[in-house]
Amino acid sequence: MKFARVDLKEPKIMGVINVSPESFYKGSVKKSEKELISTVLKMIEDGASFIDIGAKSTAPYLETQISVEEEIRRAVWAVSIVREYVNVPISIDTTNSRVAEEAIKAGADIINDVTGFKGDKQMPKVAGEYGTPAVLCAHAEDINLRLKDPIHTVIDALQESLVTAQKYGVEDVAVDPAIGFLRPDWLPWYEWDSKILANLNMLKVFGKPILVGVSRKSFIGAITGRKAEERLAGSLAATAVAVFNGAHIIRTHDVRETLDAVKVAEFIGKQR
Repeated sequence: MKFARVDLKEPKIMGVINVSPESFYKGSVKKSEKELISTVLKMIEDGASFIDIGAKSTAPYLETQISVEEEIRRAVWAVSIVREYVNVPISIDTTNSRVAEEAIKAGADIINDVTGFKGDKQMPKVAGEYGTPAVLCAHAEDINLRLKDPIHTVIDALQESLVTAQKYGVEDVAVDPAIGFLRPDWLPWYEWDSKILANLNMLKVFGKPILVGVSRKSFIGAITGRKAEERLAGSLAATAVAVFNGAHIIRTHDVRETLDAVKVAEFIGKQR
C-alpha cells in the first residue's frame, strides 16, 4: 500500500509543524526561519516520512479566525522554506482551497483537509486539477441527528468524502477518523474518540491508508488530567492502540518517541 509515493508496508510518521500562534500546543509553533529549519531537519533525522504544515489552527474548540490572506502568507512562507531542505512529501493542513493551491505552488505535495472535501467546495477541484493526494477527515454535519455509534458515523462520513474525491479524480487518498473533531451532545468527546480508536480496524473496509492524529489532544487530557505539554505518555499509549488496530500513518508532534511506540506496537501486532 502506498500514499503520496510512500511505501506503507510498515506504519510511517507524519511530523507536525505549525506556524499558527493560536495552535493549542504551543510547543509545535515555529516563528522563525531558523527554528523552522532546525525542527524539520530533526524530524527527518528522527524518522518522519511526511511533514504536515498548518498555518491556521483547526481545533474545533478554539477561536482561531484569521484572514485567508494571512493563512496564505504563513503557509507559503513555511512550505517554501521546508521544501528547500527536505525531499519527503509535505502536506498542507487547511480547509481553504486558495490556501491549498498557493501551498501546492510553493511545494506542498498533499492536501490535508479536516472537512473531508465538505467545507470549501473548490477543494476537491484543486486536488483534482493538480493531481494532489489528499487526507480526508471524517466530517459529519448535524452529527447529533445521526445518532449512530461513533465508528459507523465516521465510516458514513468518510464514504461521502470518498465519493466526492472519486468524482474529481482524486484517487490517492488516506482516511482520517478525525480524532478530536467530532463532538456530539449525546456522548462525551473523550469517550467518542476512545471508541473510534478501539474500533479503528473497521476503517479497513475502504482499502485506503488510515491516518490517525492523537498527539497531545484533549481526549488524552480528559482521561489523564494532563495539560497539552504533559500529554506525551498518553499520546504514545493512544498511538500504540491505533497502530495495533491498523493505522498506517501517525501524525505527531513528537517524532522520535512516537516512532518507537509505532515500532513496538507493530511488532507485537504481527505476533497475533
